Amino acid sequence: MTKENVGEIVIAPRVLEVITGIASAKVEGVHSLHNKKVRDGLSKTALNRGVYLQTDEAGDVTADIYVYLEYGVNVPTVSMNIQRAVKTAVANYADVVVKTVNIHVDGIVPDKTPKPDLKDLFGEDFLDEE
Repeated sequence: MTKENVGEIVIAPRVLEVITGIASAKVEGVHSLHNKKVRDGLSKTALNRGVYLQTDEAGDVTADIYVYLEYGVNVPTVSMNIQRAVKTAVANYADVVVKTVNIHVDGIVPDKTPKPDLKDLFGEDFLDEE
């Protein structure tokens, strides 16, 4: 069976940011994502919430992810788990290879601090589980 090319598939950068953010937030030991830029926290239009993607001239994608971790976790282990989760999720869901995943641990959150809801992190309607 031959494969027929019926058109181009374009995946918006926003989609990759959401996939990256959700994959990161679901890793055990991650409390929340953190906005790198002050203006991100103040702007209602800033939706990347601690996930920053760049594509270089060669087409290689680099992700910078800013996180708060839970108190008591092994920081290098959680960071490596985030890297693996992001690379796997973006490859599986978008067929895009993320060459580099840089993890920036911005803080440790005390025990019993409630985690934010994924809907609050990304403000996306498709996260509704109805």
